[in-house]
Amino acid sequence: MALPNIFDQKVADAVIERINGLTPDTQPEWGKMNVSQMLAHCCVSYEMVYEKDKHPKPKGLMKLIVKLFVKGKVVSEEPYKRNSPTAPAFIIKGARDFGTEKTRLIGFIKKTQQLGAKDFDGKESHSFGPLSVTEWSNMFYKHLDHHLTQFGR
Repeated sequence: MALPNIFDQKVADAVIERINGLTPDTQPEWGKMNVSQMLAHCCVSYEMVYEKDKHPKPKGLMKLIVKLFVKGKVVSEEPYKRNSPTAPAFIIKGARDFGTEKTRLIGFIKKTQQLGAKDFDGKESHSFGPLSVTEWSNMFYKHLDHHLTQFGR
């Protein structure tokens, strides 16, 4: 079953509506992150696209391992399992401001949707090399959906 296309305005708006349903007190149904950390965690995927110098790219053997063993899990339609391992760049430590992280995430989603699928067709990803539009959409949507579901949204 195909995942919703995050480049579609209605899909992006629905995800943003789910984010807007969160409060600083929203509790997770599983996992260790609080809601502010989760929002910051979800921003990392977009930081790797729009703030390229913020996170170092994998190199050498790690790059090969990521492409061979991680890429398929990240860009496929198969949902993430609860409490799956998290890449070091995505681990959020310390307190985060709910309002700031929520605004950042919504801004990234809107920017991605406005740039549109054509901007991402064959675009080089931070860790996986060039991705198709479907792979980009799956990666963004699946990650957001996983964590919004984690927080009951």
